[in-house]
Amino acid sequence: MLKFTSILQKFREQGEKTGWTYLEVSADIAQQLKPNNKKSFRVKITLDNVPFEGVAMIPMGEGNFIMAINSNMRKAIGKIKGDSVEVGIAIDEKGYQLNEDFLACLEDEPRALAFFKTLAKGHQTYFSKWIESAKTIETKTKRITNSIRYLSQNMGYGEMIRGLKEVK
Repeated sequence: MLKFTSILQKFREQGEKTGWTYLEVSADIAQQLKPNNKKSFRVKITLDNVPFEGVAMIPMGEGNFIMAINSNMRKAIGKIKGDSVEVGIAIDEKGYQLNEDFLACLEDEPRALAFFKTLAKGHQTYFSKWIESAKTIETKTKRITNSIRYLSQNMGYGEMIRGLKEVK
């Protein structure tokens, strides 16, 4: 596991990344992890010795990468923008695992499952992460139900989110 110290930063205006808290990973460190790679990949990290898996390394040009540090991660380490953090980083060979409850429900809905399987892995992940981010079982259940309903209508994640906003 490679180790380094970094400062938590936050994007002001950066398109879809506006408001993200993140860490920069230098090209040197990224090359040690995955030589000659310029695409996103998953890593296992420790932030101040607190472990996290399946974290995305996102390319930012010139060989540098960033890692988004979400609110759950920030709460776990008790840090905010501007704070220094000790980082340990290694390739995550396992990769992201889709939510098991969601997959089980998809099995009961052949049309939704068939469309889901046509989506790129990253687009499948959007659904799963949205479901996992629910704070209550009720919200999780509602998100699984909505996901399957929209997938049954051959609609992807973005279409679903826009559709749900229109309903409110």
